[in-house]
Amino acid sequence: MHADMTMESSRKITAWEDIASAVGNFRLAALLGWQDVAQRYRRSSVGAFWLTINMGVLIGAMGLIFGTIFRSPMSEFLPFLCVGLIMWGYFSQLINEGCVSFISNTETMLQLPLPFFTYVLRTWWRNSIILFHNIVIFPIVLLIFGKFIGWTALLVIPAFVLVSLNFLWMMVILSVICTRYRDLTQIIQNVMQVGMYLTPIMWQPHQLPADKSTLILDFNPFYHLISVIREPLLGGMGTALNWYVVIGMAIVGWIIALLFLNRYRSRITYWL
Repeated sequence: MHADMTMESSRKITAWEDIASAVGNFRLAALLGWQDVAQRYRRSSVGAFWLTINMGVLIGAMGLIFGTIFRSPMSEFLPFLCVGLIMWGYFSQLINEGCVSFISNTETMLQLPLPFFTYVLRTWWRNSIILFHNIVIFPIVLLIFGKFIGWTALLVIPAFVLVSLNFLWMMVILSVICTRYRDLTQIIQNVMQVGMYLTPIMWQPHQLPADKSTLILDFNPFYHLISVIREPLLGGMGTALNWYVVIGMAIVGWIIALLFLNRYRSRITYWL
């Protein structure tokens, strides 16, 4: 009977109303996301900082190996790699877990008439908490090389908002599609693995041949998404193209996501 009530309510609520209701009650999504992290590490004395330790070891090892291979000054390459790996881990987790935002909450969705976007926000907030744990590695890396964050780092605030808006619309679309087509989740995970090597994470943009940079960089949305956050932290501002692409993606992506969710929202509970 609870499922019938949820299905019935899902036919009456538009995508815009669903999202507005979830954002208005963001505390619920934040509480659920925090509980996810706390429950995962409740018996650990270090808690979520185990992820920070693992990330720190990975950055140090890969920095030594790839910095040596590319013959890059460690004082430049390690901060670049540090932000890149931390942000890519955040991006890939949002996409991979976003695919199953509805599937992993099947019982709750069939029993409680909560806005569907609440489950997407829950996934976003859970991974954002982990990001905030991992990002503490970056100032440590800067201190090792005697570097400091400049005023351009303030651009990280609007950049993070724009990046979050972009991944939220991606998660909305993927959560709906992957609920209907479960095998697509594995395909998305493979795409993200390949995307890491096509995006300047372990290599720097200037190392590309000039005739290849446009194809690999300018047409890679993840490059623009990571650049608007990484460049301000490294003392730059990012290119105008980086910001235009990220802003344009957010506008167009949310229009598509709203239309998509509005059309298929009433079917989601039948696919669970």
